[in-house]
Amino acid sequence: MSTSKELTATSEVMSFLQEWDHGNKTVRSRMLTAFLNQNRGKTCPELELEFAQVASLFLARLTAWMRLTYMFGTCLGLQLQAVGVFLSAASNHCYLVEFLEVGGVLTLLEILGQKQTQEEDKTRALQLLQVISNAGREYKELICESYGVRVVAECLANSKTEESQQTGQALLESLAHGNPKYQNQVYKGLIALLPCTSPKVQQLVLQTLRIVQDLVKAAHPSIVEPLLNLLRSLNLEIQYEAIQLISDLRRYEVRPELLRGLVALLKPAKEGMQQHKILQDPEMTKMTESLPVFVQQAAAAKALRLLAQGSLELSQELLSLGVVHHLLYAMGNQEHADAQRQASLALEYFVRSFPVVEEVVHSILGASLFTAFMLNADTLYMKLDDIQADVLLSNSVTVSEVLEVQIAEK
Repeated sequence: MSTSKELTATSEVMSFLQEWDHGNKTVRSRMLTAFLNQNRGKTCPELELEFAQVASLFLARLTAWMRLTYMFGTCLGLQLQAVGVFLSAASNHCYLVEFLEVGGVLTLLEILGQKQTQEEDKTRALQLLQVISNAGREYKELICESYGVRVVAECLANSKTEESQQTGQALLESLAHGNPKYQNQVYKGLIALLPCTSPKVQQLVLQTLRIVQDLVKAAHPSIVEPLLNLLRSLNLEIQYEAIQLISDLRRYEVRPELLRGLVALLKPAKEGMQQHKILQDPEMTKMTESLPVFVQQAAAAKALRLLAQGSLELSQELLSLGVVHHLLYAMGNQEHADAQRQASLALEYFVRSFPVVEEVVHSILGASLFTAFMLNADTLYMKLDDIQADVLLSNSVTVSEVLEVQIAEK
């Protein structure tokens, strides 16, 4: 037999639900605010005690109202926070199942896809999806089967706040872990995000790709071009993350294409330069067009040096691709000091590692300049005159054939 206390609690909950059923937007907003103030952080048993063992009745009403009104933004922030109280509660399995059974995942994804949804509400929806994803493999699969990867990726690409960007990134990473059926889908979704316009998103995506790349165990060829393009970024953090990912990819089947691409960037084509027609000054236009290409040239030289220093086999591959010729060319680029500097440092490694390269570079630079190069490759660019720079730009060095003979003899 129910005690008087239990009957009172049940009566209060029924009154609460009736007030909700008959209340307008203002009434429900007040009720949600009170609910959040009283129940944030509670466990599932505590919520059941608060609602006389029928908390699910309120969750069902809350979810139904959100599905009917999310397109209009009616109290959406409060609704999402209230759902979060249930889904984040310890021992929340029953609430999670009930939310999913009424189409909760699709509702959250639709909220993310609405252009009119406020940024903070998108963040809340992403947080709820992350809670669901973290609950286990079957929940990750449900999100992915609902085209969740595409929706979350598009949301991340268009995010305006750091909080929503970091939440979107964390969700994609969660969807990749422990989800073998769809981890490749997440991986390809991350690759598709590389060309986005937000530097912060690019940085987060690069960091996540390094983690997911290790999970999928195979590199997709489509990663090479957008990754190399990121070396044009003037953001040093993006350049760092891109070079780290390039270093990781040396172990995968895209390595030959990646190495060829890096070597080719040392001799940029003029048609690859961006156009900025709003700048009227011809000299300023030329400088602005060239800068991203020269930044990319410098970054490619740096990446090649780091790759070569880590592997003799890889160094030999680069020599067969004509890296010495290309590095000498980059050293002659007097329009960008860092490109000259990074190319000099990379070439120094090859000179000190391969006698045939030392011989060839000595003949190109001449005795005095070669001595200066060996003493301090980092500052050689400051000692170059116009004639010496032209010699470097017009060099026709080939060491690959000589090197192949030497390797064969060994």
